[in-house]
Amino acid sequence: MHIHILGICGTFMGGVARIASALGHRVTGSDAGVYPPMSTQLEEAGIGLMEGYEPEHLDPAPDMVIIGNALSRGNPAVEATLERGLPYTSGPQWLAENALQDRWVLAVAGTHGKTTTSAMLAWILEDAHLAPGFLVGGVPRNFGISARAGDGPFFVIEADEYDTAFFDKRSKFVHYRPRTLVLNNLEFDHADIFDDLAQIQRQFHHLVRTVPGGGLIVAPQDDEALDAVLDMGCWTPVTRIGADWNAELLAPDGSAFTVTLEGEDRGNVVWPLTGLHNVRNALAALAAARHAGVPVEVGIDALSRFENVKRRMELRGEINDIRVYDDFAHHPTAIATTLDGLRNQVGEQRILAVLEPRSNTMRLGIHKDQLPTSLRKADLVYVHVPPDLGWDADEVFGILPGAGIFDDTQAIVDRVTAEARPGDQVLIMSNGGFEGIHDRLLAALGERAARTP
Repeated sequence: MHIHILGICGTFMGGVARIASALGHRVTGSDAGVYPPMSTQLEEAGIGLMEGYEPEHLDPAPDMVIIGNALSRGNPAVEATLERGLPYTSGPQWLAENALQDRWVLAVAGTHGKTTTSAMLAWILEDAHLAPGFLVGGVPRNFGISARAGDGPFFVIEADEYDTAFFDKRSKFVHYRPRTLVLNNLEFDHADIFDDLAQIQRQFHHLVRTVPGGGLIVAPQDDEALDAVLDMGCWTPVTRIGADWNAELLAPDGSAFTVTLEGEDRGNVVWPLTGLHNVRNALAALAAARHAGVPVEVGIDALSRFENVKRRMELRGEINDIRVYDDFAHHPTAIATTLDGLRNQVGEQRILAVLEPRSNTMRLGIHKDQLPTSLRKADLVYVHVPPDLGWDADEVFGILPGAGIFDDTQAIVDRVTAEARPGDQVLIMSNGGFEGIHDRLLAALGERAARTP
């Protein structure tokens, strides 16, 4: 079958493309931005890519068009698909019908930590020789790819609450029908499609309704928003992080901890990750893997070799004892927890935080009043103001002493280069490419070091 994917270079749709190709289909795709790393992954898999959304990309007519949720009516390729009466579906629906049928699906949902926890869970199953399939919203460094079909019965999927397609406004995750479901946490997000937290909770309840009675839900003990979801109705056993599963820190930054299950010490995790949020992610991954038959001790051993996901506190480089990190943080809670983990790791060393409020919710200003507080553990703050920001960044960040507000990324590179000194930790946070600021900053720091006697 020839499948053509519209919006193929998104992380999710690119993953769908890889899985479809692995299942024996001929896959092509179109996107407005065909660029690495996803374009490289797809080309290596033998998937043909086309720039833009020209109707001619649908000649000769494919057997199926998979339409990404970023596309809407008025898009030339969408209009051509409808006008010609071509068969079409969404990525989640195609996955459900072609890749997840007869699989033991382990889904990870929540506002924060989905990608990291999904990657941990896939790695634990892989290390246990279970050869899982997976689709993760990032590139786990243990695998080097974001998705694969897998050979075993298990399939790990990052379960996103964003809507499915222009013709299906349900959350993506209602298609997946997991047997094992991780609910990490729940806060208001995606203000471009949800009016309030209650609307998101209703979608999460729809997800809970799909988990069989013989399945398992992994949920935190202390999340009122998720408790309200489960109170709407739950027909599946629930194991709790913070009650059934706990961790005793052996290092204040979370780089070592003891795992306990129902009060029994099951072993120690020693790994390169930091932050209490990652400790909780690890407990959730261990609980989900145990449900799939992986002994806790085997999961703990696997986590000692977990390498995290690209763009999750990824060290991009170090120049003259100045370390530059890339992190996907796009919500005040994620920003605060990331900074907290870094602060516990580096102690009194200075942290220079560079933030691009790029997500739809951030640009709308839904969380703007929380942003200054989320940055409080940084010593210096630099904020890039995108052109379509719907609020006054000077007013919001003005309460932070010395915060720099910039509408040009080169100005940030220049300022950080001038102000950074040996021992500093530069944390760059954005859910986009940020105009390649990471490499540009490292290059500028290198040039400065070369000029310094």
